[in-house]
Amino acid sequence: MIDLAELRGRWVVLYFYPRAGTPGCSVEAQRFEEALPEFERLGAEVIGVSTDTEAQQARFRDRCGLSFPLLPDGDRAVAEAYGVLGGVGKLLGMTARQTFLIDPAGRLAFHWKRVNPLGHAAEVLQTLEQCQRTDPPTS
Repeated sequence: MIDLAELRGRWVVLYFYPRAGTPGCSVEAQRFEEALPEFERLGAEVIGVSTDTEAQQARFRDRCGLSFPLLPDGDRAVAEAYGVLGGVGKLLGMTARQTFLIDPAGRLAFHWKRVNPLGHAAEVLQTLEQCQRTDPPTS
C-alpha cells in the first residue's frame, strides 16, 4: 500500500500506463528504471499505475527488471480520481498514458496529458530539475 500523504516531503512522479507488458508500456517503464538513480538523487519517488491485476503487475515488474513500485488499480479508483479514464480506454478498462509530478507539499507541479513513452522519463527528469530550480514550467 502506498499513501501519497506518507510521501510528503518528497517529489512524486505518478505515471499511468494503459497495459502492463505491451511494447510502449515496457519501454516507458524501462526508461524510468534507467533514470531512477537521477530521480532518487533529486529526492523523487517514481510510481507506475495501471488497471492491471497485482499478478500482471508482478510479471511486468519481473520481466522488465523494475525496482520502483507498480500499483494495480483494478477497481479504477485511482484512475478515476486522477481523471485518466476516457474514450476507448475507458470502455476497455485502461488508463490513458499520463503523468503527474507532485511537489513535496502534495501539490500538482506538472501534468503531462500526452506522453511519448520513448523519451518521457528524460522529459520528466528535466521538468523536475526545472521545478526544483523554482522556475516551474507551465503545463
